[in-house]
Amino acid sequence: MLRVEYRTVEDLAPGCLVKMEEGRGQIVVKLCRDADIEDITHGLNAALEQFLSDCGWFQIWRGRIICADSPDSPLSVRYVLDPKVDLRTCVQVRERRGTVRVHICPYASTDDFARAMNPSTERFLAGGQWFQLWQGEIITMDPPGNAAA
Repeated sequence: MLRVEYRTVEDLAPGCLVKMEEGRGQIVVKLCRDADIEDITHGLNAALEQFLSDCGWFQIWRGRIICADSPDSPLSVRYVLDPKVDLRTCVQVRERRGTVRVHICPYASTDDFARAMNPSTERFLAGGQWFQLWQGEIITMDPPGNAAA
């Protein structure tokens, strides 16, 4: 099973706003609790660009496998501040071929953002269009024992 968890923390290195930790079937995204959401957005975009360039996560779009190296539609995830997103929902995740855009309420705190991203990401991954290549093993949303080998 795939899982992405957003956490706000107070113990990141000075100047570090976002730290991503990957394991088998999971990513933990640590966010500096005291940072402004605009700075977090910039930090997430930089961290995700680097993370996806390692080509360990893939999108399946209409039967095609898309990664960061796909020539016609390289995989990208971008976080954008969007004043049309209500503070109550805080985020809207929009997916297209090779592209995921996370629209964020610009008035949200980092804690608000992390709380909203966890269930949003869970629903997003439940769509079954993503997999991770982890040390030669393909990890999907299927429960352990049912995943592709």
